Amino acid sequence: MRTAGGKEGQISNRRKAAKQNPNKLSLESLGIGLLYLSVTLELLIVIVDKSNYTNPIEGQLFRITFLLAAAKVLMTRYSRKEWIALILFGILGLISYRATGRNEILRIVAFVAACKGVEMEKVLKYVFYTTLGGCLLLILLSVTGIYGELALEADFGRGYVQTRYCLGLGHPNALHCMFLMLVLLGLYLYSNRMRWYGYAALAGLNYALFLLTDSKTGVMLTFCGILGAVLVHYVKGLEERRWIYAAVFILLIVCVGFSILAADSRFARPEEYWFANPLIAEAETHLNGRIQDLYYGSVNREGTTATWSLFSGPENDYYFDMGFVRLFYWYGILPGTVYVLCNLWLIRQFYKTGNGMGLVMLAVLSVYTVVEAHIISVYIGRNYLLFLLGMYAGRWGCRGAEAGSLGQEYLWRSYRLIGKWSRNETDE
Repeated sequence: MRTAGGKEGQISNRRKAAKQNPNKLSLESLGIGLLYLSVTLELLIVIVDKSNYTNPIEGQLFRITFLLAAAKVLMTRYSRKEWIALILFGILGLISYRATGRNEILRIVAFVAACKGVEMEKVLKYVFYTTLGGCLLLILLSVTGIYGELALEADFGRGYVQTRYCLGLGHPNALHCMFLMLVLLGLYLYSNRMRWYGYAALAGLNYALFLLTDSKTGVMLTFCGILGAVLVHYVKGLEERRWIYAAVFILLIVCVGFSILAADSRFARPEEYWFANPLIAEAETHLNGRIQDLYYGSVNREGTTATWSLFSGPENDYYFDMGFVRLFYWYGILPGTVYVLCNLWLIRQFYKTGNGMGLVMLAVLSVYTVVEAHIISVYIGRNYLLFLLGMYAGRWGCRGAEAGSLGQEYLWRSYRLIGKWSRNETDE
């Protein structure tokens, strides 16, 4: 048990260290500020994308967000194994950029690495309220008739014309999608403080929104997220049980596996705008043309496994809904596999820390990504799993001897990490 004197001594030591190295605190604070600026730009880009406005400088803004995150990396000390991981993932991003012309992997690598030393719960609260405020602003502009479509009247692939509300967010599915994402993030942040009527209110709001959007996928998975939060909150010890994490581990693999099989013509056996494989045919009856779009939405059957390659190519730019299929089609088999492995690693971290709500978020988004590609996009601010990945990656290199000040270095002094520290140095 630590004494009060011991705690005061630790505080005194930190103050002495800050006086001896005044630049350290200012450099870290500046880096955190740059990361918040990068996140702010990413969120604003997402909000603008959800509106009817076409952003002509989106690519330039993405470059700025990358530079801001990269600057934070330069202002952060990393251990030897962290630098090795950063270099390897950076090489993956460079190869992908050269092969496809897409810079998303490089941006994600810089962002995840920049999350080290940042209080991620505060960042996620900032993400939640900024996104919520942006979406409410778009809804207000639409409802008042100032800007944005209130509703769309069209055949949404169901064989008949219907009116569905989008409230300024471009598409009814996009509206319910953003509601789903905000519910998941809000539950992640505040579920442990909620009462039963809070969950009931969210469920009621979800159904009311469904009456406007008629988004079946959105309403069902939002209900699943709310139910998952209720179980984690009220079933004591549930988040400590290994089988729960194993089940989500298997669920993710099944979701990815189904997506691959659906995109493989040898398995799906497309015939006359339908499928000879009964599994794919049955699934397609619930997916409203999403699998059909892979085979009949373009001349070259863009998105099917015949168009996949190890690192994809610049010609693979066709848009369709199925998220995991888009992952492998846009970025390639190797980057797609790495992304899936990172999510599996994230499940392991949830188990180690007892993060039940993180597990609920990942489970819901795994199923959602089979159908929709919301988190498989150029927008970091739409994928909250990347923020959680950054949180756990930032803790990964902070154990053991490398957690000490002598075990971590800035980029310009990383050469000091070559070789082995002596036992006396690492124990200091």
